[in-house]
Amino acid sequence: MTLGTGLALLGAALATIFAGIGSAKGVGMATEAGMGVLSEDPSKFGKMLVLELLPGTQGLYGFIVSFMMLLNIGILGGSMDLSLTKGLLYLAAALPIAIGGWISGIAQGRAAVAGIALVAKREQEFSKAMVSTTLVEIYALLAFLVSLLSVINIG
Repeated sequence: MTLGTGLALLGAALATIFAGIGSAKGVGMATEAGMGVLSEDPSKFGKMLVLELLPGTQGLYGFIVSFMMLLNIGILGGSMDLSLTKGLLYLAAALPIAIGGWISGIAQGRAAVAGIALVAKREQEFSKAMVSTTLVEIYALLAFLVSLLSVINIG
């Protein structure tokens, strides 16, 4: 394996690890808040579940970028001899979703916690909680698109 391949693998790992950390933290915070609501009113399970799941998308985006990188660099079949330049390009391509997924996953978890608190007191305001929590998703999607388009164009 070349140094370039090693750098590309590092990028794939960072995309999965950091976006996954953001999602795990965000989903964890939202789930803690949701369980508190459900202890008082189990009928709100569906609404709590939706708000709890939203911060999980960042981890999925990081996984998709990593999977595409592994396909392109030959880890899942093919040649694994990348130049140093290509390895650095793959590493750079992974950074938007790694960093963006990490930060936005946690931010979306906080927004979900606030939405859960709103729905706990005013169940009819669920749509407002959803829209507000989803606003953070825009930035996760932007980071995902930059990483994905970069990975596709390196290959």
